[in-house]
Amino acid sequence: MIILVGGEKGGSGKSCLAQNIAVFLAAECRASVIMVDCDPQRTTSDWIHARNNNPDLPSINCVQLYGKIRNDLLSLEQHYDYVIVDCGGQDNLALRATMSVASHVLMPLRPKRRDLKTVSHMDDIVATCMMINPKMRATFVITQCPSLPNQANRIFEAKDVCKTYDINVLDAITYSRNIYDDSEESGLSVLEIEPKGKAAGEIRGIACEMLQVTNATEVRNQLAEKQMNKMRGNYGSGRSQEKLYAV
Repeated sequence: MIILVGGEKGGSGKSCLAQNIAVFLAAECRASVIMVDCDPQRTTSDWIHARNNNPDLPSINCVQLYGKIRNDLLSLEQHYDYVIVDCGGQDNLALRATMSVASHVLMPLRPKRRDLKTVSHMDDIVATCMMINPKMRATFVITQCPSLPNQANRIFEAKDVCKTYDINVLDAITYSRNIYDDSEESGLSVLEIEPKGKAAGEIRGIACEMLQVTNATEVRNQLAEKQMNKMRGNYGSGRSQEKLYAV
C-alpha cells in the first residue's frame, strides 16, 4: 500500500504526520515500512538518520526520490507492507506521479485562510489523477489546530470548506503541541515519547480513520491474513507445477 502525505501548502506538518504514521505502522502494527522523501529540504531523511542512530528504536528505511517516481514506488510496494511518501509543499512531478499509484492521499491543512485557499487547486489535481488511479482515496486532515475553546469555530469552518469539494475530510485532527517538534528533533515519534499522551491519540486516530480500521490490532490481523493468503497462493502454484511436471 502506498500512502502519500502531501499538498500544495508548506508548513502544515506533512513530514511530521508522515513520520508519526510510519512509526504507528512499524511499531504498533508490526508492518514493514519504508519512507520516501521527495522534499529537497530532507526533513524526513534527517529524521530517519537521527532515528536509526538509536539502536533502541525500531528501524525504518528511507530513500530519496524525485521527479518521475511512479515505477520506483511500484517496485518498493512489492517489498514492503507500506510505502509512505513525504512530498514537499508544492505541486510538482513527484506529487502527481505518486498520486497516480497511491492507495491513500492524506493532505494536511491548517485552519488558516492561506491554507484553505489551496483546497480548490488540490481538488483539481486529485480529479486529474483519479482518471489514472480511480481507486485512490484522497483525504484532507486539519492539523496544528488551536486548543483554545474560543478558536474552535476555525476548525469547523476549515472542515466545512473542505466538504464543499468532493474530497473526504477526517474527523480526527491534530492540535498545536510542542511534543511534535520535540520528538522530531530526536528522531522519535510522539507515540514513543508519550504513548498514552494526547498527541499519540491524535496520530492513532488519523491513521486508523484514514485506513478505515478501529485500531492497530485490526491492521495486524489484516497483514497476517494477507501473508497467509500469499503463502497459500505460492503453495498452490508450486503444487500445480509439480503436477504439470509429473504429467
